Amino acid sequence: MATATDNATPAPAVARREAVPLSAYVHLPWCVRKCPYCDFNSHRAPTDLPEEAYIDALLADWALACTQENRTVDTVFFGGGTPSLFSAAAIGRILTAIDDRLGLAADCEITLEANPGTTEHARFADLRAVGVNRLSLGIQSLDEDCLRTLGRIHGAAEALAAIDDARAGGFDALNCDLMFGLPGQDVERAMRDLDPIIARDPGHISYYQLTLEPNTPFYRHPPALPDEDTVVEIFEQAGKRLVAAGYAQYEVSAWAKGGATCRHNDNYWRFGDYLGIGAGAHGKRTRADGRIERTARQRWPTGYMSVAGRPASITETRVLTADDARFEYLLNGLRRRAGVSREEYEQRSGLCWAELGDALATPIARGLVAFDARGLRATDRGWRFLDTILAELLP
Repeated sequence: MATATDNATPAPAVARREAVPLSAYVHLPWCVRKCPYCDFNSHRAPTDLPEEAYIDALLADWALACTQENRTVDTVFFGGGTPSLFSAAAIGRILTAIDDRLGLAADCEITLEANPGTTEHARFADLRAVGVNRLSLGIQSLDEDCLRTLGRIHGAAEALAAIDDARAGGFDALNCDLMFGLPGQDVERAMRDLDPIIARDPGHISYYQLTLEPNTPFYRHPPALPDEDTVVEIFEQAGKRLVAAGYAQYEVSAWAKGGATCRHNDNYWRFGDYLGIGAGAHGKRTRADGRIERTARQRWPTGYMSVAGRPASITETRVLTADDARFEYLLNGLRRRAGVSREEYEQRSGLCWAELGDALATPIARGLVAFDARGLRATDRGWRFLDTILAELLP
């Protein structure tokens, strides 16, 4: 039986809750065009985007989400959809409302996702002026054929110009999203995507493999993708280039230079709390009694706007069991290179560290995870078998 060196009792519920960081996620659900690989809750934007009505709905939703909440917001993330379709003034209204209700931390990280095809220099400067301090650019590829296959509305020149414009607009904190394992891609083509991004030196690069998600056109009509050996070689070669350029992999798909990690995403991976508002937004909160609650909002934008701010807008509320909490914690925590610390695990899950060791006895014995009195992480071998490790914990 695998155990830690002692079996201390986790802290009381109220103390645990107050120590859990709180973030805000704001979902803006419209895109110019729906990409065939995307399974997010996004919808083609109408000719007349209902910006004011949707922001009004978000503000009502925020008031509802803040019920019985008093913690300061450490990070805010505007996701979508394509948040850069909205005006800076609209984004500013939301930030003001968040600050008025709960307060934004003095060093609050405020990220907005932007599509290179829906942005311009002036828009970046305006977003910076209303408080957004981190941009995440959905570049995905610099290969014109791949961009067309992926259904992207921008070209390579626009993508690279967006990086330069973001910098000119005042953004020092910048992430570039890039995909690999694309249709027709080999190692050489993949490096032609990555090298120009590295050369522009964003502090953060999200480098993730294209997957065929259910209920997407790509899933129903799969494109010809590279074989597994090619995908592995692409990722290994990319890793070497990123390390040589000064990036460190701190999560499966996330690479950053010193101080440039995404604090918002790291809060997800470390089982922090977040209030989610907007059509289809999900949230996670630690209740005053220590129980962990997950919620989901009405998905369809028009339906969401008609009930936002009322309990009817919440379509799902689920309180996690101990087994659920253990599994969900490690589902994300083991994606981090640093793994899971004992202190955070007991504080944020309310579960006993020694019992986690018991649950992971088989992966520990097989050398897939390293476990002691202070922490848990996947070993170099286990890093390639995260699904196997997690299968041991399925509720």
